[in-house]
Amino acid sequence: QVQLVESGGGLAQPGGSLRLSCAASGFTFSNYAMSWARQAPGKGLEWVSMIYRDGRDTYYRDSVKGRFTISRDNAKNTLYLQMNSLKPEDTALYYCAKGGYGSSTRGRGTQVTVSS
Repeated sequence: QVQLVESGGGLAQPGGSLRLSCAASGFTFSNYAMSWARQAPGKGLEWVSMIYRDGRDTYYRDSVKGRFTISRDNAKNTLYLQMNSLKPEDTALYYCAKGGYGSSTRGRGTQVTVSS
């Protein structure tokens, strides 16, 4: 069955960096676009970034453009999200998703907290 396991979250200071990883299994990773979503306490799910199958096309929500970079390694079945210049408003539970924005196939998430 499909498994998506996120890691790399933690506590970062404003202006700091974190790199999230998502290990995928149970499907042919290279055949699917992949996405990252996040949910802050008391707020709805919001889609952060998406990458197409070959990694050449990427999309970002406006609030993270220029700060976050999505990438993938199809040989390792792994999705990444490099997060730089972190802000307190980036604090959320971050999910990896199989497919594009709106996918219901997601992992359990990894917590990112940005605080001084």
